[in-house]
Amino acid sequence: MIVAIDIGNTRVKVGVHDGNDWTARCALPTPDAAQLSELAAQWPTGTQVVASNVAGEGVEAAVTQALAGRHQLRWLRSSREACGVRSSYEVPEKLGADRWAALIGARAQHASDCIVVCAGTATTVDHLDADGVFRGGLILPGIDLMRSSLARNTAQLPFAEGVCSDHPRSTVDAIVSGCLFAQTGAIERMFSHVAGHPDALCLITGGAAAAIVPQLRIPCRPTENLILEGLLRFAREG
Repeated sequence: MIVAIDIGNTRVKVGVHDGNDWTARCALPTPDAAQLSELAAQWPTGTQVVASNVAGEGVEAAVTQALAGRHQLRWLRSSREACGVRSSYEVPEKLGADRWAALIGARAQHASDCIVVCAGTATTVDHLDADGVFRGGLILPGIDLMRSSLARNTAQLPFAEGVCSDHPRSTVDAIVSGCLFAQTGAIERMFSHVAGHPDALCLITGGAAAAIVPQLRIPCRPTENLILEGLLRFAREG
């Protein structure tokens, strides 16, 4: 059995894999990461656990303590090369571990050129070529972060709960449409770098993916828990 743990800024996602399929998945707030000890008590002693973390050293220490003495814990660190993916980042170790895991997961699922999108609190849009080289990517505020920024920093704009429209005719619809079009514009611009390649594809994951996908005008495949899939591959090849 392999357990994959994706520690984000707001949530900790946990997936349990029995060697054939994911048998259980759950999530908890990142501040409650120490509660992983209760989950870990249900896993067979010596279970292989692999984790990525972008929430800081304090959370990592809490998770390490929660699993101490029970299971084999490995941390995925961004590096120059892993699992068939090579990084061209100026300082590979500075790439977020979640982005690195998603790239590894994408390489396992698609062998041609692709754009890898993680749409959560922030949205990342990364270019992975057919040779498995990570060429670089974008980071922008996620949809909810964009909406909350407008509500917080302007006097007259609300936290909008509108709908997306090509010609918005209300303030809330204008905000939601603008935020979504900013996301899709960034994704489609990055996709232009691979559009002429055979089987080029956008792989997208994350909580905001469901809102973004209907607005995209490029070949796209929603992929649930791509970061956990990357962690699983890292565990198997480790």
